[in-house]
Amino acid sequence: MTGYGKAEMIFRGHKLICEIRSLNSKSMDLSVRLINALRAHELDIRTLVSQRLERGKVDLAIYEQSEITNHQSEITPVNWAAAKEYATQYKAQMNVDEVPAEVMAAILRFPDVLKVQEDLSDLTDEEWKAVQTLLNKSIDAFIAFRTQEGAALQAMFTEKLDGIADLLAQVEPFEKGRVAKIKERLEQNLAQLSAETQAQVDRNRLEQEMIYYLEKLDITEEKVRLTNHIKYFRETMAGEGAGVGKKLGFIAQEMGREINTLGSKSNQSEMQIIVVKMKDILEQIKEQVLNVL
Repeated sequence: MTGYGKAEMIFRGHKLICEIRSLNSKSMDLSVRLINALRAHELDIRTLVSQRLERGKVDLAIYEQSEITNHQSEITPVNWAAAKEYATQYKAQMNVDEVPAEVMAAILRFPDVLKVQEDLSDLTDEEWKAVQTLLNKSIDAFIAFRTQEGAALQAMFTEKLDGIADLLAQVEPFEKGRVAKIKERLEQNLAQLSAETQAQVDRNRLEQEMIYYLEKLDITEEKVRLTNHIKYFRETMAGEGAGVGKKLGFIAQEMGREINTLGSKSNQSEMQIIVVKMKDILEQIKEQVLNVL
């Protein structure tokens, strides 16, 4: 959901600039800064931005700059009317006839003195349409930025999902010999018991308990579910529409549950190392899913 868009136009002798920035947010959190001329249209601007950008911590600013015809000399215009008014107030308050040079120099540095204040209120319909066009252009640039970032995220997700799938395939060789090793270890532990104790063991019951124990360690279902989650993540990522990011977040959570269960059932150091690698990759996916709408 991070992004940036900018557009500009000439409006009443000024360069009007519209900038949009966005950070991640679960909902639309819109902050708007406008020139005085657009205050009356703030609600319309908020509605337009919210409809097109859906969600994110969005910062919208529409501001003006004086149009400079000579790029060789960028001279800041002075609002002499404001400067004279400040000088008049100073003389009245200080009861003097002249304004000292240093005070006048300070007055000329006031923000509203260094910028010509024009009355840009009461926009005509044509002017408002022009401002809407400016806003839409900046939103288009913003969406283009998001689209570019989205393509990079999709490539990253594909790479990470491939990594998890490859690691899942590496589990299989360890899984085949794992059950036999566990059964062998149980038999060895039983052999260490005294002959009298062994004679009292019900072999049928022992076999039943061993089967139950080994079934509890079986990871076939977890492998199948994790594979299906990876497939669903890819399908959802390729889809369109609102809420894709939230759905991907939910799928990533389900993937995490299956990976955690694999780790708890692995009972073998080599498999646990693979599970740790899966978790590391999944955390990278979860971090970047926050950037998806």
